[in-house]
Amino acid sequence: MKIAQIAPLYEAVPPRLYGGTERVVATLCEALVDLGHEVTLFASGDAVTRAQLVSCRDEAIRLDPEELKSEVGAHLSMLAEVRERKSQFDIIHFHTEMLHFGLFEDMAARTVTTLHGRLDLKDLAPVYRRWSKFPLVSISNSQRQHLPFANWAATVYHGMQAGLSWFNARPEGYLAFLGRMSPEKGPDKAIEIAKRLGLPLKMAAKVDSKDEAWFRERVAPMLDHPLIEFIGEIGDADKPAFLGGARALLFPICWPEPFGLVMIEAMACGTPVVAFACGSALEVVDDGITGRLVDDEAAAVEAVRSIERLDRREVRRRFDRRFSATAMARSYLDVYADRLARSAFAPELAREDDELEEASQTLSSLAQIA
Repeated sequence: MKIAQIAPLYEAVPPRLYGGTERVVATLCEALVDLGHEVTLFASGDAVTRAQLVSCRDEAIRLDPEELKSEVGAHLSMLAEVRERKSQFDIIHFHTEMLHFGLFEDMAARTVTTLHGRLDLKDLAPVYRRWSKFPLVSISNSQRQHLPFANWAATVYHGMQAGLSWFNARPEGYLAFLGRMSPEKGPDKAIEIAKRLGLPLKMAAKVDSKDEAWFRERVAPMLDHPLIEFIGEIGDADKPAFLGGARALLFPICWPEPFGLVMIEAMACGTPVVAFACGSALEVVDDGITGRLVDDEAAAVEAVRSIERLDRREVRRRFDRRFSATAMARSYLDVYADRLARSAFAPELAREDDELEEASQTLSSLAQIA
Protein backbone atom coordinates (compact mmCIF):
# COMPACT_ATOMS: atom_id res chain seq x y z
CA MET A 1 0.00 0.00 0.00
CA LYS A 2 1.16 3.54 -0.76
CA ILE A 3 0.71 5.59 2.39
CA ALA A 4 1.44 9.25 3.10
CA GLN A 5 2.08 10.27 6.70
CA ILE A 6 1.67 14.01 7.38
CA ALA A 7 3.47 15.12 10.54
CA PRO A 8 3.22 18.46 12.31
CA LEU A 9 6.28 20.65 11.86
CA TYR A 10 6.77 21.73 15.47
CA GLU A 11 9.28 19.00 16.41
CA ALA A 12 11.68 16.80 14.49
CA VAL A 13 10.51 13.29 13.56
CA PRO A 14 11.39 11.67 15.89
CA PRO A 15 11.82 14.50 18.42
CA ARG A 16 15.28 15.12 19.79
CA LEU A 17 13.84 15.73 23.25
CA TYR A 18 10.18 16.20 24.27
CA GLY A 19 7.46 15.52 21.72
CA GLY A 20 4.66 12.97 21.62
CA THR A 21 2.91 13.24 18.25
CA GLU A 22 6.11 13.36 16.22
CA ARG A 23 7.48 10.34 18.11
CA VAL A 24 4.35 8.34 17.30
CA VAL A 25 4.54 9.33 13.62
CA ALA A 26 8.18 8.23 13.47
CA THR A 27 7.34 4.89 15.07
CA LEU A 28 4.38 4.30 12.77
CA CYS A 29 6.44 5.02 9.66
CA GLU A 30 9.14 2.55 10.67
CA ALA A 31 6.63 -0.17 11.54
CA LEU A 32 4.74 0.24 8.25
CA VAL A 33 8.01 0.03 6.30
CA ASP A 34 8.88 -3.14 8.23
CA LEU A 35 5.52 -4.59 7.17
CA GLY A 36 6.36 -3.99 3.50
CA HIS A 37 4.44 -0.82 2.66
CA GLU A 38 5.56 2.22 0.65
CA VAL A 39 5.54 5.10 3.10
CA THR A 40 6.13 8.76 2.34
CA LEU A 41 6.67 11.10 5.27
CA PHE A 42 5.92 14.82 4.95
CA ALA A 43 7.88 16.52 7.74
CA SER A 44 10.73 18.90 8.46
CA GLY A 45 14.07 18.17 6.82
CA ASP A 46 15.73 17.05 10.05
CA ALA A 47 13.55 13.93 10.21
CA VAL A 48 15.31 10.56 10.52
CA THR A 49 13.28 7.89 8.77
CA ARG A 50 13.39 4.87 6.46
CA ALA A 51 10.29 6.19 4.72
CA GLN A 52 10.68 8.44 1.70
CA LEU A 53 11.02 11.92 3.16
CA VAL A 54 9.45 14.99 1.62
CA SER A 55 11.11 17.90 3.38
CA CYS A 56 8.60 20.70 3.94
CA ARG A 57 10.81 22.91 6.10
CA ASP A 58 14.56 22.98 6.74
CA GLU A 59 14.18 22.16 10.44
CA ALA A 60 11.53 21.72 13.11
CA ILE A 61 9.90 24.96 14.20
CA ARG A 62 10.82 24.65 17.88
CA LEU A 63 14.49 24.02 17.02
CA ASP A 64 14.72 26.94 14.59
CA PRO A 65 16.57 29.91 16.17
CA GLU A 66 14.95 32.35 13.74
CA GLU A 67 12.65 34.65 15.72
CA LEU A 68 10.43 35.72 12.82
CA LYS A 69 8.69 32.58 11.55
CA SER A 70 5.13 31.58 10.68
CA GLU A 71 3.85 28.26 11.99
CA VAL A 72 0.67 28.60 9.93
CA GLY A 73 2.61 29.48 6.79
CA ALA A 74 4.88 26.45 7.18
CA HIS A 75 1.97 24.07 7.58
CA LEU A 76 -0.02 25.56 4.70
CA SER A 77 2.98 25.13 2.39
CA MET A 78 3.30 21.50 3.47
CA LEU A 79 -0.39 20.80 2.91
CA ALA A 80 -0.20 22.34 -0.56
CA GLU A 81 2.67 19.97 -1.36
CA VAL A 82 0.61 17.01 -0.16
CA ARG A 83 -2.30 18.18 -2.29
CA GLU A 84 -0.12 18.31 -5.41
CA ARG A 85 1.04 14.74 -4.84
CA LYS A 86 -2.29 13.26 -3.72
CA SER A 87 -2.61 10.92 -6.71
CA GLN A 88 0.58 9.11 -5.62
CA PHE A 89 -1.04 7.61 -2.52
CA ASP A 90 -3.77 5.15 -1.64
CA ILE A 91 -4.26 6.70 1.80
CA ILE A 92 -3.20 10.04 3.25
CA HIS A 93 -2.85 9.94 7.02
CA PHE A 94 -2.89 13.33 8.73
CA HIS A 95 -1.52 14.06 12.20
CA THR A 96 -2.15 17.82 11.90
CA GLU A 97 -5.43 17.95 13.83
CA MET A 98 -7.87 20.04 11.69
CA LEU A 99 -5.51 22.15 9.57
CA HIS A 100 -6.05 20.17 6.36
CA PHE A 101 -9.84 20.03 6.35
CA GLY A 102 -10.46 22.93 3.96
CA LEU A 103 -7.95 21.68 1.39
CA PHE A 104 -8.94 18.01 1.23
CA GLU A 105 -12.72 18.06 1.60
CA ASP A 106 -13.26 16.64 -1.90
CA MET A 107 -11.28 13.51 -1.04
CA ALA A 108 -12.00 13.14 2.66
CA ALA A 109 -12.92 9.45 2.36
CA ARG A 110 -9.38 8.60 1.26
CA THR A 111 -7.87 10.24 4.32
CA VAL A 112 -7.41 9.28 7.94
CA THR A 113 -6.96 11.91 10.65
CA THR A 114 -5.58 10.96 14.04
CA LEU A 115 -6.43 13.49 16.73
CA HIS A 116 -3.55 13.65 19.19
CA GLY A 117 -4.63 16.55 21.39
CA ARG A 118 -7.25 17.42 23.95
CA LEU A 119 -10.77 17.86 22.57
CA ASP A 120 -12.50 19.74 25.38
CA LEU A 121 -11.74 23.19 23.93
CA LYS A 122 -14.52 25.68 23.24
CA ASP A 123 -14.09 26.15 19.47
CA LEU A 124 -13.62 22.57 18.33
CA ALA A 125 -17.19 21.25 18.10
CA PRO A 126 -18.24 23.54 15.20
CA VAL A 127 -15.19 22.47 13.21
CA TYR A 128 -15.94 18.76 13.46
CA ARG A 129 -19.62 19.35 12.71
CA ARG A 130 -18.74 21.40 9.63
CA TRP A 131 -16.19 18.95 8.23
CA SER A 132 -17.94 15.73 9.18
CA LYS A 133 -16.79 13.73 6.15
CA PHE A 134 -13.29 13.24 7.52
CA PRO A 135 -12.86 9.84 9.25
CA LEU A 136 -11.21 10.38 12.61
CA VAL A 137 -9.08 8.13 14.80
CA SER A 138 -8.99 8.65 18.55
CA ILE A 139 -5.99 7.61 20.63
CA SER A 140 -8.22 6.55 23.54
CA ASN A 141 -11.94 6.03 23.96
CA SER A 142 -11.90 8.63 26.70
CA GLN A 143 -10.70 11.24 24.22
CA ARG A 144 -13.97 10.91 22.27
CA GLN A 145 -16.23 11.96 25.12
CA HIS A 146 -15.99 15.65 24.28
CA LEU A 147 -16.99 15.13 20.61
CA PRO A 148 -19.32 12.11 20.68
CA PHE A 149 -21.01 13.14 17.42
CA ALA A 150 -17.78 13.20 15.38
CA ASN A 151 -17.05 10.81 12.51
CA TRP A 152 -15.02 8.31 14.53
CA ALA A 153 -13.56 5.46 12.48
CA ALA A 154 -11.54 3.72 15.21
CA THR A 155 -9.54 4.03 18.38
CA VAL A 156 -5.88 3.11 17.94
CA TYR A 157 -3.65 3.15 20.98
CA HIS A 158 -0.12 4.46 20.59
CA GLY A 159 2.72 2.00 20.21
CA MET A 160 6.49 2.27 20.39
CA GLN A 161 9.65 0.37 19.57
CA ALA A 162 11.37 -0.96 22.66
CA GLY A 163 14.11 -3.59 22.58
CA LEU A 164 14.81 -5.99 25.40
CA SER A 165 17.46 -3.58 26.65
CA TRP A 166 14.69 -1.30 27.92
CA PHE A 167 13.59 -3.82 30.55
CA ASN A 168 15.07 -3.48 34.03
CA ALA A 169 14.13 -6.08 36.66
CA ARG A 170 16.10 -4.34 39.44
CA PRO A 171 15.18 -0.67 39.89
CA GLU A 172 17.29 1.68 41.97
CA GLY A 173 14.38 2.76 44.16
CA TYR A 174 13.69 6.36 43.21
CA LEU A 175 10.40 7.64 41.77
CA ALA A 176 10.24 9.19 38.30
CA PHE A 177 8.29 12.04 36.72
CA LEU A 178 8.60 12.52 32.96
CA GLY A 179 6.70 15.01 30.82
CA ARG A 180 5.88 18.72 31.01
CA MET A 181 6.07 21.11 33.91
CA SER A 182 2.45 22.19 33.59
CA PRO A 183 -0.53 22.27 35.98
CA GLU A 184 -2.42 19.48 34.21
CA LYS A 185 0.53 17.08 34.46
CA GLY A 186 0.78 17.50 38.24
CA PRO A 187 4.53 17.87 38.89
CA ASP A 188 3.75 19.66 42.16
CA LYS A 189 1.62 16.68 43.22
CA ALA A 190 4.44 14.29 42.30
CA ILE A 191 6.79 16.23 44.58
CA GLU A 192 4.31 16.11 47.46
CA ILE A 193 3.84 12.35 47.02
CA ALA A 194 7.59 11.72 47.07
CA LYS A 195 8.08 13.90 50.14
CA ARG A 196 5.31 12.09 52.04
CA LEU A 197 6.99 8.78 51.19
CA GLY A 198 10.50 10.00 51.96
CA LEU A 199 11.66 8.70 48.57
CA PRO A 200 13.88 10.41 45.98
CA LEU A 201 12.09 11.84 42.95
CA LYS A 202 13.86 12.42 39.65
CA MET A 203 12.04 14.83 37.32
CA ALA A 204 12.84 14.93 33.60
CA ALA A 205 10.55 17.57 32.18
CA LYS A 206 10.15 20.35 29.68
CA VAL A 207 9.01 23.86 30.62
CA ASP A 208 6.88 25.40 27.86
CA SER A 209 6.87 29.17 27.52
CA LYS A 210 3.16 29.28 28.43
CA ASP A 211 3.92 27.48 31.70
CA GLU A 212 7.00 29.45 32.73
CA ALA A 213 5.19 31.73 35.20
CA TRP A 214 3.34 28.84 36.86
CA PHE A 215 6.53 26.78 37.03
CA ARG A 216 8.48 29.68 38.53
CA GLU A 217 5.85 30.46 41.14
CA ARG A 218 4.57 27.00 42.03
CA VAL A 219 7.16 24.32 41.22
CA ALA A 220 10.58 25.98 41.31
CA PRO A 221 10.42 26.68 45.07
CA MET A 222 9.59 23.00 45.67
CA LEU A 223 12.73 21.82 43.87
CA ASP A 224 14.97 23.06 46.67
CA HIS A 225 14.64 19.82 48.63
CA PRO A 226 17.18 17.02 49.13
CA LEU A 227 14.78 14.39 47.77
CA ILE A 228 14.01 16.23 44.52
CA GLU A 229 16.27 16.21 41.44
CA PHE A 230 15.23 18.26 38.40
CA ILE A 231 17.06 16.95 35.32
CA GLY A 232 15.31 18.90 32.55
CA GLU A 233 14.40 17.49 29.14
CA ILE A 234 15.79 14.12 28.07
CA GLY A 235 15.77 12.28 24.75
CA ASP A 236 15.02 8.69 23.79
CA ALA A 237 18.58 7.53 24.45
CA ASP A 238 18.28 8.44 28.14
CA LYS A 239 14.78 7.14 28.79
CA PRO A 240 15.50 3.42 29.36
CA ALA A 241 17.95 4.15 32.17
CA PHE A 242 15.82 6.93 33.64
CA LEU A 243 12.53 5.03 33.63
CA GLY A 244 13.98 1.57 34.13
CA GLY A 245 15.77 2.63 37.30
CA ALA A 246 12.58 3.93 38.89
CA ARG A 247 10.49 2.07 41.45
CA ALA A 248 7.42 3.63 39.81
CA LEU A 249 6.42 6.39 37.42
CA LEU A 250 4.22 9.05 39.00
CA PHE A 251 1.49 10.30 36.65
CA PRO A 252 -0.72 12.56 38.83
CA ILE A 253 -2.68 14.20 36.01
CA CYS A 254 -5.70 16.44 36.54
CA TRP A 255 -6.96 16.80 32.97
CA PRO A 256 -8.55 14.59 30.26
CA GLU A 257 -5.23 13.14 29.07
CA PRO A 258 -5.73 11.89 25.47
CA PHE A 259 -3.17 9.10 25.84
CA GLY A 260 0.01 9.71 27.85
CA LEU A 261 2.91 8.18 25.94
CA VAL A 262 5.14 8.24 29.01
CA MET A 263 2.97 5.56 30.63
CA ILE A 264 3.81 2.97 27.98
CA GLU A 265 7.44 4.11 27.91
CA ALA A 266 7.61 3.20 31.59
CA MET A 267 5.86 -0.13 30.98
CA ALA A 268 8.43 -0.98 28.29
CA CYS A 269 11.02 -0.81 31.07
CA GLY A 270 8.90 -2.97 33.37
CA THR A 271 8.26 0.06 35.56
CA PRO A 272 4.70 0.25 36.97
CA VAL A 273 2.68 3.46 36.74
CA VAL A 274 0.88 5.17 39.59
CA ALA A 275 -1.67 7.35 37.81
CA PHE A 276 -4.62 9.48 38.81
CA ALA A 277 -7.76 7.82 37.47
CA CYS A 278 -8.85 10.23 34.77
CA GLY A 279 -8.63 10.52 31.00
CA SER A 280 -6.85 7.76 29.14
CA ALA A 281 -5.13 6.40 32.25
CA LEU A 282 -8.24 4.29 32.89
CA GLU A 283 -7.58 2.49 29.57
CA VAL A 284 -3.79 2.42 29.45
CA VAL A 285 -3.06 1.19 32.98
CA ASP A 286 -4.25 -2.30 33.91
CA ASP A 287 -4.96 -1.63 37.58
CA GLY A 288 -3.11 -4.07 39.79
CA ILE A 289 -1.03 -5.43 36.91
CA THR A 290 0.86 -2.63 35.12
CA GLY A 291 0.31 -0.07 37.85
CA ARG A 292 -2.26 1.45 40.14
CA LEU A 293 -5.09 3.89 39.47
CA VAL A 294 -5.72 6.27 42.36
CA ASP A 295 -7.96 9.23 43.15
CA ASP A 296 -5.69 11.50 45.16
CA GLU A 297 -2.24 12.00 46.68
CA ALA A 298 -2.99 9.93 49.80
CA ALA A 299 -4.01 6.96 47.67
CA ALA A 300 -0.92 7.43 45.50
CA VAL A 301 1.28 7.22 48.60
CA GLU A 302 -0.32 3.92 49.60
CA ALA A 303 -0.03 2.61 46.04
CA VAL A 304 3.69 3.30 45.91
CA ARG A 305 4.20 1.56 49.25
CA SER A 306 2.79 -1.66 47.81
CA ILE A 307 4.08 -1.28 44.24
CA GLU A 308 6.77 -3.93 44.63
CA ARG A 309 4.03 -6.57 44.71
CA LEU A 310 3.61 -6.04 40.97
CA ASP A 311 5.63 -8.25 38.63
CA ARG A 312 7.84 -6.05 36.45
CA ARG A 313 8.13 -8.86 33.89
CA GLU A 314 4.35 -8.95 33.55
CA VAL A 315 4.35 -5.17 33.14
CA ARG A 316 6.68 -5.61 30.16
CA ARG A 317 4.65 -8.51 28.75
CA ARG A 318 1.49 -6.40 28.81
CA PHE A 319 3.36 -3.63 26.98
CA ASP A 320 4.45 -6.06 24.27
CA ARG A 321 0.89 -7.30 23.75
CA ARG A 322 -0.90 -3.96 23.83
CA PHE A 323 1.49 -1.18 22.90
CA SER A 324 4.16 -2.44 20.52
CA ALA A 325 4.87 -0.55 17.30
CA THR A 326 3.68 -3.52 15.25
CA ALA A 327 0.37 -3.68 17.12
CA MET A 328 -0.23 -0.01 16.39
CA ALA A 329 0.71 -0.36 12.72
CA ARG A 330 -1.57 -3.36 12.17
CA SER A 331 -4.46 -1.50 13.76
CA TYR A 332 -3.92 1.41 11.38
CA LEU A 333 -3.72 -0.96 8.41
CA ASP A 334 -7.18 -2.21 9.35
CA VAL A 335 -8.40 1.40 9.30
CA TYR A 336 -6.75 2.04 5.92
CA ALA A 337 -8.29 -1.08 4.40
CA ASP A 338 -11.72 -0.04 5.60
CA ARG A 339 -11.30 3.45 4.14
CA LEU A 340 -10.16 2.08 0.78
CA ALA A 341 -13.09 -0.30 0.63
CA ARG A 342 -15.51 2.52 1.35
CA SER A 343 -13.93 5.16 -0.90
CA ALA A 344 -13.88 2.85 -3.93
CA PHE A 345 -17.69 3.07 -4.01
CA ALA A 346 -18.22 6.67 -2.86
CA PRO A 347 -20.06 8.66 -5.59
CA GLU A 348 -18.24 11.89 -4.77
CA LEU A 349 -14.90 10.17 -5.43
CA ALA A 350 -15.67 8.67 -8.87
CA ARG A 351 -12.40 8.05 -10.72
CA GLU A 352 -11.15 7.36 -14.20
CA ASP A 353 -10.86 3.68 -15.23
CA ASP A 354 -7.13 3.50 -14.59
CA GLU A 355 -7.55 4.90 -11.07
CA LEU A 356 -10.29 2.37 -10.30
CA GLU A 357 -8.02 -0.42 -11.50
CA GLU A 358 -5.26 0.80 -9.17
CA ALA A 359 -7.67 0.82 -6.21
CA SER A 360 -8.79 -2.70 -7.07
CA GLN A 361 -5.19 -3.93 -7.14
CA THR A 362 -4.59 -2.33 -3.72
CA LEU A 363 -7.62 -4.05 -2.25
CA SER A 364 -6.44 -7.39 -3.66
CA SER A 365 -3.05 -6.88 -2.02
CA LEU A 366 -4.76 -6.12 1.28
CA ALA A 367 -6.79 -9.29 1.03
CA GLN A 368 -3.60 -11.31 0.49
CA ILE A 369 -1.97 -9.69 3.54
CA ALA A 370 -5.01 -10.43 5.69
